[in-house]
Amino acid sequence: TPSKRTQPASIDLHRSHRLLLELAESALKHAGLPPLDWYDALLELRREQDTGLRQFQLGERVLLSKHNLSRLIDRLEQKGLVRRHACSEDGRGNLIRITAAGERMLEAMWPVYGGVIESSFGARLGRGEAAELSRILGKALAVD
Repeated sequence: TPSKRTQPASIDLHRSHRLLLELAESALKHAGLPPLDWYDALLELRREQDTGLRQFQLGERVLLSKHNLSRLIDRLEQKGLVRRHACSEDGRGNLIRITAAGERMLEAMWPVYGGVIESSFGARLGRGEAAELSRILGKALAVD
């Protein structure tokens, strides 16, 4: 059973996370941009743009089920934002790489998403609070 001090913190964490995601999704939709899942996947692929990522690797980095990830990659590929390449290590697998169009999509989405992060989250934290929150969350996320 969570302690009386842990339970409210956990609830507030979940509520603030959900609210931030809802605000970001709404802002992206209002701007005529794709959903946040697209940004998340494209960002991870950009981080590995030289080598690309196997689908399971991308799945480890984003919060989507395996089925939803396959569908997302299909949609991204149909829009020309990613490309699948044969994996030299495993003939059955593919590497997924971001395309130039995918890079442009990230650039279009970031001002909207980043604006929500700043206005709905960052602007509400005092000096040093964001760093302290990051430290606390890092501590909570540490895997033994």
